[in-house]
Amino acid sequence: MKFMLFVCDDAELSATIKDEAAFWDECRAWGTEMAARGVRVDGQILELPEKARTVRVRNGKPVRSDGPFAETKEVIGGFDILECASMDEALEVAEKHPVARYGALEVRPFGRE
Repeated sequence: MKFMLFVCDDAELSATIKDEAAFWDECRAWGTEMAARGVRVDGQILELPEKARTVRVRNGKPVRSDGPFAETKEVIGGFDILECASMDEALEVAEKHPVARYGALEVRPFGRE
């Protein structure tokens, strides 16, 4: 089964990271470990929400706006695509992600057969 792992960050909580270089080393190590296990298919860090654009079509006309649609403290900072045998395995993988200690990881299955 495929799962999307949304890596959510809270700016206030991420400010509590004492050693940013060590944190990124942990993230790379997590990615390497999960790739070696064969469960991490891909993943990327996203640009900040300020660089985002939102698109809607209303009454047949496109409406574009800067930034994300919803204002929230938590933002999606990145994603990983996982291939796991079950939701339980995907949750176990997410629990090992360094962001789990200060942010949130949303795990959602995707793809219909």
